[in-house]
Amino acid sequence: MSSVTTSTSSAAPRRAMLTDPGYQAFVILRVGFTVAPILFGLDKFANLLVDWPAYLAPWIDDLVPGSAQAAMYAVGAIEIVAGLAVALAPRFGGWLVAGWLAGIIVNLLTIPGHYDIALRDFGLLLGAVALARLAQCYHAEQRP
Repeated sequence: MSSVTTSTSSAAPRRAMLTDPGYQAFVILRVGFTVAPILFGLDKFANLLVDWPAYLAPWIDDLVPGSAQAAMYAVGAIEIVAGLAVALAPRFGGWLVAGWLAGIIVNLLTIPGHYDIALRDFGLLLGAVALARLAQCYHAEQRP
């Protein structure tokens, strides 16, 4: 009979977490910052959504070896890794994505006509920071 009580009592905190709005926000951000970087990273290899090399600042293109498309292949690989990091370790992955977005913002601010995208990416950066902070909070609550 005590085993029934133990299993019921361990399910109750899990159920309570699922109804917590903060935890729901954490899950939404975690899924979003897992899926989006992986999909955008994969698209760097296909250019289906947009011509990605057009979003690389000329001064960065001059710094990196090879073509702008070759640079986008590297960017795509990094974005895929960042998405996987969010999925596996959101306390670290959230900060990784935020840092990556900061670099993207710097790149976009040096290309005339891309300021609106830089502003959007700043909003995403804030979301990634919120994810990292929420992950810290909910990781601490899950420890025995």
